[in-house]
Amino acid sequence: MHRVIISGIGVEIPEPSITNEELVASFNAWVDMENARRQGTDEPPLQKSDSDFIVHASGVRTRHVIEREGILDPTRMTPRIPARPDDALSLEAEFGIASARKALDHAGLQPSDIDLIICSASHHQRPYPAIAIEMQEALGTKGAGFDMGLGCSSAAAALHMAVNLVRSGAHKRILVTTPEIITGHLNFRDRQTHFIFGDASVSMVVEGLALGERRPGRFEVLDTRIWTQMSNNIRTNLGYYTRTAQDDPYMINLEGNLIKQVGNKVFKEVTVAGHKFIVEFLAEHGLTPQAVRRFWLHQANARMNAMILKLSFGHEVDHDRAPMVLEKLGNTAGAGAIVALSQNHADMKPGDHGLICAFGAGYSIGGALLRML
Repeated sequence: MHRVIISGIGVEIPEPSITNEELVASFNAWVDMENARRQGTDEPPLQKSDSDFIVHASGVRTRHVIEREGILDPTRMTPRIPARPDDALSLEAEFGIASARKALDHAGLQPSDIDLIICSASHHQRPYPAIAIEMQEALGTKGAGFDMGLGCSSAAAALHMAVNLVRSGAHKRILVTTPEIITGHLNFRDRQTHFIFGDASVSMVVEGLALGERRPGRFEVLDTRIWTQMSNNIRTNLGYYTRTAQDDPYMINLEGNLIKQVGNKVFKEVTVAGHKFIVEFLAEHGLTPQAVRRFWLHQANARMNAMILKLSFGHEVDHDRAPMVLEKLGNTAGAGAIVALSQNHADMKPGDHGLICAFGAGYSIGGALLRML
């Protein structure tokens, strides 16, 4: 059984951004138009949004997106992403490659050193050919590639797969990439979810550590774990069979099929599950939360993370122990915890422990216990 390290981390954040104020102005303009249409009907009027509500509910103040003008157009309210021909690089592959190249550079490797790509994200652009295979060809990596997903736990779940494949000797070096273009699947007309998400792409290089090899500044992966439990409280129904339920199968009705969640239930149930997962996972290694230098949690909700950590530690935990990137980036699904890791690890000392822990739809939780070399 091989020792395994994360030898490279790469992050790509789109340049365009949207503030709460801009998003609210667009949403409220649409609400005015929709409420005017509903006058004289049995449909109840819609409630407007506001920035204070968004900050209180989530902690998000701004988010970066692949394309902003289509989102902010109240007559459209979805990004405007032109279709590409089949022989052109897809947007998701392009986004994944942007962070992948940074991860390879960080690891000091060439694409030809990689023998497997796992593209794991909460939302994929298409079912096949796999985005990972497209990335394989464009980058020039060896071996194979496949796609997978586990909601907002996608990067952590892929890391679990990659670590164990390398540890077993099945692969030598694996590129894990999580290109999250969530805004393409978000219902910007839903007051409960329109403000939550942003786009980001992250990648990690996972490889074995040779006997006697020293890699200062890199993380050894001591163990990984995933946990799932069925819940409909975070759900999307958009899929292969969506059109088969329509009277006209060639006119897709997206209403009710995009992302939806029961926020209060998610908060309560994931908080309890996340706390239990962290404490029990660390206990298996003889550790308590107090023994872990840094926690890189899923960047979904500031209050949820604070409560999980308070339950785990018995007191409130500050940004140094559990850094947040949510305020500026929004919830970037599977990418969030890895963005937090990338931006908040340079001050750690050899021997320091860190914990990646992501949680989301499923319910699902993925964790990785790391130690700085």
